[in-house]
Amino acid sequence: MNAEVRMIFSEMLEAVRRDADAVVIPAEWGQGRASFGGLVAALAFEAMRAKVPQGRPVRSLAITFVGPVAPDVPVSFQAEVLREGKAVSQMFLRAVQDGQVVTVVQGSFGASRPSAIAVEALAAPQITPVEQCQELPYVRNVTPEFTRFLAMRWGIGGMPFSNTPSRQMGGWVRLRGEREPQALSEAHLLALVDAWPPAVLPYLKSPAPGSSLTWTIEFVQPLHTLSSEDWCLYRADIEYARDGYGHVAAAMWTPAGELIALSRQTVTVFA
Repeated sequence: MNAEVRMIFSEMLEAVRRDADAVVIPAEWGQGRASFGGLVAALAFEAMRAKVPQGRPVRSLAITFVGPVAPDVPVSFQAEVLREGKAVSQMFLRAVQDGQVVTVVQGSFGASRPSAIAVEALAAPQITPVEQCQELPYVRNVTPEFTRFLAMRWGIGGMPFSNTPSRQMGGWVRLRGEREPQALSEAHLLALVDAWPPAVLPYLKSPAPGSSLTWTIEFVQPLHTLSSEDWCLYRADIEYARDGYGHVAAAMWTPAGELIALSRQTVTVFA
């Protein structure tokens, strides 16, 4: 890690837990002119979870990136309870910066209940072992700044701007730079899922901006016991793309192939 790096992922989570009303995201977590959306979502989740009763894990989050979250400028994560039922808490959050709403999140947190229905997840995709996959290096002023904190190894489809017309993209991902292993939480999964670039970018021959517009993610509960040092498997499928927008479904699995999250994003691409 470079000496200039100020706050690793676990320290960012600690910051929002201490004071959700004034969180400063360093430029090292940047993505172009904005802060990394996966980190913004993770911080929002932490602020919401602090107001939810114990025993109600997050089931789903619906995230809209209203505008870019500028680095090095305080952000206020304002969470409120919309409704608290017998088993489910419905939450809402606004992230506000310089008086403007920059992100909104609606979340459902629900306790488990007895059920006669049990349907197993489909099998994880077969993929090249992580040791044999090419890692996206962090290159200053070339790759997004936040990639210094996340390691991605391609095993499905092509890398961005590689002129690879594949409907699928993915591989292995984990955090890097943590000083000691962390128990993997939903906050970590938000960063791991959103670390991947829009799945439409490999279609391009040269660099062009692309970002998430809306994002829905569902978590398989209870979470499997994982460490921040474990490699998780990710695959995205482009379902449709036209007129500068792409519709992408994705999923994440444990190293053993157990489903842990389902994701859907509307992405924008300026090419």
